[in-house]
Amino acid sequence: MPLRAAIRTIPDYPKKGILFRDITTLLGDARAFRKAVDELVQPWAGAKIEKVAGMEARGFILGGAVAHQLSAGFIPIRKKGKLPHKTVSISYELEYGTDEMEMHEDAVAQGEKVILVDDLIATGGTAEGAIRLLQKMGADVVAACFVIDLPDLGGAKKIEALGVPVRTLVAFEGH
Repeated sequence: MPLRAAIRTIPDYPKKGILFRDITTLLGDARAFRKAVDELVQPWAGAKIEKVAGMEARGFILGGAVAHQLSAGFIPIRKKGKLPHKTVSISYELEYGTDEMEMHEDAVAQGEKVILVDDLIATGGTAEGAIRLLQKMGADVVAACFVIDLPDLGGAKKIEALGVPVRTLVAFEGH
C-alpha cells in the first residue's frame, strides 16, 4: 500500500476550508507505519546520528521509532511548561501569532548530530523554531524529516534556507 493511501483527509478541520491530513490511520496500519519509519531512517542507516528530536505529539511517535531504528537517543521538544527539569526555550512564529517550545537543557551535547522528525511540514514555523532551539544548544541538525509535505505553504523551503536538508515521503499539493 502506498503511504499516501494510508493517510486520511478530513475536510473542514479544524476550520472550514482546511483539508486536515490525519496520520492516525497510517499509525494504525502496521505495514504503513513500518514503511514510513523505514523510509525516514533509510538515508541515515549506518550513519553516526546521536539523537533524534521530535515535536509533540505525533513527532514523539515517529521520532521515537526513528531513534530506535538508528540506535540514537530521543529528545522531546514540548510546549512551554510541560517538561519537569531545567529547560531552554525559544519563541517561534505561528500563522497567527507566536508560541514557545522548550527542551531540557541537558538533552543534547555540543556537536551531536541530530535529526528532527515530525508528521507534517506546512508553513515551517514550528520546525524552524525547533531547529533554532537545537542549534542554540549546540546540536548539528543534519536533517528534518516529515511524512507529509504541504509544498504550497513553503515550509520545506524555509527549513532548507536554514541549511538543513528536508526529507518528506508524501506531498499533498493544493488545498
